Amino acid sequence: MKLPNIIICILSSALLVLFALPVQAKLASDLSDGQHILLMRHADAPGYGDPAGYQLDKCSTQRNLGDRGKKQSIIIGQWLSKQGINSANVISSVWCRCVDTAKLLNKGAITTSPALSSFFDDMSLEKQQTQALEKLIQTQLNENPKTPLILVTHHVNIEAYAGKAVNVGDMVLVKVDKNGKYLSQQIYPSPSF
Repeated sequence: MKLPNIIICILSSALLVLFALPVQAKLASDLSDGQHILLMRHADAPGYGDPAGYQLDKCSTQRNLGDRGKKQSIIIGQWLSKQGINSANVISSVWCRCVDTAKLLNKGAITTSPALSSFFDDMSLEKQQTQALEKLIQTQLNENPKTPLILVTHHVNIEAYAGKAVNVGDMVLVKVDKNGKYLSQQIYPSPSF
C-alpha cells in the first residue's frame, strides 16, 4: 500500500521535530538549572585591540561592531531563541562592542558590569578580573537561579576563566560551582551567516 506524499511529509517532519527537540531544549534547560552560564565573546569588530587614547564613555574612540558584527549579533539572538532562550539576564562588559552585541541579541534589558571588562591592555589584572567574574556569577545565580544568564565579554576574559580561546560571537556554556568557579564547559560556535 502506498502512502500519499502528504502523509510521508507529515511523518518525516514529525520525526525531525522529535529528534531536534532534545538538542534545542538542552541549552535552555542547562541555563535554567542554577549551575550554568553562557559566556559570549562580542561579535565581529574589525581590527585588533582599541585605538590609542580610547575612552570607555565614548564609543567613537573604541573599536566597534561593523556591519558583519551587527548582523552576527542578530543571528546569534535568533539562534538562542530557537534553543528556547527567549529572554535572559544579559550582562555586558562596558565596552561598546559588547554592549551593542548584547542589545542586538534581543533578550531583554541589559546591564553592564566592570567584572566583564577587558584586561587586554594590562594582563596583570587577569587574576583580579577573573575573581570579580566569579563573584558576579555567584551573585547572579544566587539571586536568579532559574533565569538564563548570558555574559557578553572579551576573549581574554573567557580564556582566563574557562581556558578556551574563542572566536568572535562564540559562546561557552560553563558549569559552575556554588562560588561561581569554573567546573566544565562546552563551546557553541557562532551560528553561520
